[in-house]
Amino acid sequence: QVHLVESGGGLVQAGGSLRLSCTASVQPFDRLVMAWFRQAPGKEREFVAALSIPTGATRYAESVKGRFTISRDNTKDALYLQMNDLKSEDTAVYRCTAKFGGSVASYEFAYWGQGTQVTVSS
Repeated sequence: QVHLVESGGGLVQAGGSLRLSCTASVQPFDRLVMAWFRQAPGKEREFVAALSIPTGATRYAESVKGRFTISRDNTKDALYLQMNDLKSEDTAVYRCTAKFGGSVASYEFAYWGQGTQVTVSS
């Protein structure tokens, strides 16, 4: 069974930074394609960023390019999302997701974490 556990959310002022973490209890970690999605109240779930663990390929939503960076630490089976220059519109529940194989171009994922709240005050 796959477990994804997010952490690192919180309340931050506009222009500030946060780093989200996602720990995966799944092996082999280095075969995963992982991503972050977010959902704000009253809005649909939105893709944020994806990363292929084996290839290092990444993909970002236009709204976060240049501000967010997705990365991984294979030694810790962890995925990260560094969020800089946060804006009020970044406020949402951020969820980590994963799948075996595939590419960063596909939005279909098999495993989901519970999510962590990010609130940006203006």
